[in-house]
Amino acid sequence: MSSEILINVTPMETRVALVENGVLQEVGVERALSRGIVGNIYKGKVVRVLPGMQAAFVDIGLDKAGFIHVDDIKKPASDELGSASYGNGNDLDVRQLLREGQSVVVQVMKDPISTKGARLTTELSVSSRFLVYMPTVDHIGISQRIEDEGERERLRQQLDIVLKDSDKGGGYIIRTAAEGVDSTELVRDVKFLHQLWQHIVEMTKGLKAPAVIYEDLPMFLRSMRDMAQPQVEKIWVDSKKAHSKLCEFARQFNPELELAIEYYSSDRPLFYLHGVEDEINRALDKTVQLKSGGYLVIEQTEAMTTVDVNTGSFVGRHNLEETTFKANLEAASAIARQLRLRSLGGIIIIDFIDMLGVEHQRQVLRALEKALARDRAKTSIASISALGLVEMTRKRTSESLGQILCQSCPTCDGKGRVKSAETICYEIFRDILRESRAFECDKFLVLAAQVVVDRLLEEESSYVADLEEFVGRAIAFQVEPMYSPEQYDIIPA
Repeated sequence: MSSEILINVTPMETRVALVENGVLQEVGVERALSRGIVGNIYKGKVVRVLPGMQAAFVDIGLDKAGFIHVDDIKKPASDELGSASYGNGNDLDVRQLLREGQSVVVQVMKDPISTKGARLTTELSVSSRFLVYMPTVDHIGISQRIEDEGERERLRQQLDIVLKDSDKGGGYIIRTAAEGVDSTELVRDVKFLHQLWQHIVEMTKGLKAPAVIYEDLPMFLRSMRDMAQPQVEKIWVDSKKAHSKLCEFARQFNPELELAIEYYSSDRPLFYLHGVEDEINRALDKTVQLKSGGYLVIEQTEAMTTVDVNTGSFVGRHNLEETTFKANLEAASAIARQLRLRSLGGIIIIDFIDMLGVEHQRQVLRALEKALARDRAKTSIASISALGLVEMTRKRTSESLGQILCQSCPTCDGKGRVKSAETICYEIFRDILRESRAFECDKFLVLAAQVVVDRLLEEESSYVADLEEFVGRAIAFQVEPMYSPEQYDIIPA
């Protein structure tokens, strides 16, 4: 499978697109004024401890305090606890670990989302091309995406050999990108990570909370670290400055990719290649058309994301069960791509079209799992329920594409619906009745949107006449072009 990475850099924002076989699979957006902070390390100050939630809020210098749960706090050695432990001796009260006013070094696990502050941890880690270094643990893990057992064992042995020559402690996770690399690359990464960690330790000593200690790489460099797999043939970047930094980064950490980096100088915008710009715009719609004629409806809410599969104009050639099965198979692949493309996370409920055959259900679920296997985010899928629903989760570390690029509708305030012109007319009638009792005036002037005034003068005209007679005053109407359909004013005159 051939892949390309497109990097569009402007002073305002950076956008990165991963294209596989000419089809957009992932897109990331990082804006200068609201850059993601996952991976950043801060010296924070505990502002509130919540025993009931076994958590605390930590001021790290952002608009909203970060949130840390007791499970994400590094536990002291048992002999440090003395008689402070409680329960069965394995659990700890957050009050044993944190107190208000205390300084604490934390790392961001999840970006602030909506009204929620950043999710924090004291289990710190720093990343390189092939490794994740965790100074506070003693453990070596290997990415689950490296499936070959022989390769997993080879990498573990190689890292063990490298670490024997190092007097530094800590644990490591071998990343997916390490598949096939030799010990020379691992030595380089271990050396880099130890130097970086020593720098962080020194920075921590001289800072007063709240303050930033370490910031993760900018998006265009993270794309080299995280997205650039061996199958990537080209990395296009439309900024000379970013191109220079990418080449320098590749020479230091991934020399074989330097030849793949190309400066894009065409007059045609970079994101017009492979129709990326159009794909991004389509990813903001809730409806996704499938090639067969079926379609998906994707709805994101605060609590979860729902995906509804519909046959649409797809009628098949055989029987209903076969038509349903084929539609669901196509939908499974499309859903996996849309979750990546839209960066949707948290709880996801998929409503496949009902299938009677157990074997068909199993194949659809397997197709979904296979399609999700290429996703860099961790996913977990449950079996199809009696109602035909699939419950799954996808790790959420940042806002979705829609949350980054869109805002709540100023007319409906994010509800997705607005009151009808008829409803607004009746609200106006009720308000006129109320104000006629409160004000002495000759007439009322109603300011409203065109669609509302049109209805008042046409379909509701007889009610307007009855109302004028009832309140004993004239009622006049004036169109306000800048008013939304739900907005109006009543002025006694």
